[in-house]
Amino acid sequence: MPSTRAEHSPPTRPALNVLLAAPRGFCAGVDRAIQIVELALAKFGAPVYVRHEIVHNRYVVESLKAKGAVFVEELSEIPDTDQPVIFSAHGVPKSVPLAARSRNLFAIDATCPLVFKVHMEAARHHAEGRRIVLIGHAGHPEVEGTTGQLPPGTVTLIESAADAEAFVPEDPTQLAYVTQTTLSVDDTAGIVAILKRRFPSIVGPHKEDICYATTNRQAAVKAIAGKVGLVLVVGAPNSSNSLRLVEVAERAGCPKAVLIQRAADIPWDEFEGLSAVGITAGASAPESLVDEVLDSLKERFAISVEQVTTASERIAFNVPRELREPAA
Repeated sequence: MPSTRAEHSPPTRPALNVLLAAPRGFCAGVDRAIQIVELALAKFGAPVYVRHEIVHNRYVVESLKAKGAVFVEELSEIPDTDQPVIFSAHGVPKSVPLAARSRNLFAIDATCPLVFKVHMEAARHHAEGRRIVLIGHAGHPEVEGTTGQLPPGTVTLIESAADAEAFVPEDPTQLAYVTQTTLSVDDTAGIVAILKRRFPSIVGPHKEDICYATTNRQAAVKAIAGKVGLVLVVGAPNSSNSLRLVEVAERAGCPKAVLIQRAADIPWDEFEGLSAVGITAGASAPESLVDEVLDSLKERFAISVEQVTTASERIAFNVPRELREPAA
């Protein structure tokens, strides 16, 4: 008896609408930092030493390791060498380049220019006699780098609205605030409002310290959050800006947002009954990981993809002069 076509037809995949937030993924500072490591490897050969993860993404770090980068947490782990030693995009305390100089290490600074701007603001306010209030997350390397620009005990870290309400400075008339660049825009605005209410003369940055990329990615995820049942945020668990995207998505009306490092982490049980999902990526997550997630979705669903764009980014930062000049 001849078989019927239906017996061999693959099961119909359920339809799924995918909203892609844009901008997403790499920012100019991350792109520059990765370029710095790759150019150093091309110009000087392996190994190239990198203090701390160059950016917070395991996939990026592993790919650079495969090319000859050696990642360490402290300079003491690096042998005496003429090879480049690169400081991560998050910035470092002043003590780190001083220690590198004392060992005659060939140091290249990959600190994001927008983080460096915060360092300069903090140093200027300190020089003018103001107490520095740093809004940020304890233990984050960017916070440690900014705090480390100034003498011990001269920076007060404020992590929450409660901290801002409880803060009692010695001189309420001599205060200035700076912020970590990867915070929640809305949370930070609330903390700043409390500080300004309590200390009307507090001085802030001329231009907000939260970087354009953080702001843009949060605005983009807000634009899709209310239209989907689940948002997948591609990023790393130690990436501040990625964690903030999860929070922003849920606060903006999405029932659930999940941080995933790559497609293998997709929580398939959360897709039950969903007709639409959103995807975004933190500023240190490469677009190839977003493509990987889309490919996994295509295996299970008949997907239609719509990109929701809220801003256009054309910012780029120059790499350090040592890497622009040809080798001798």
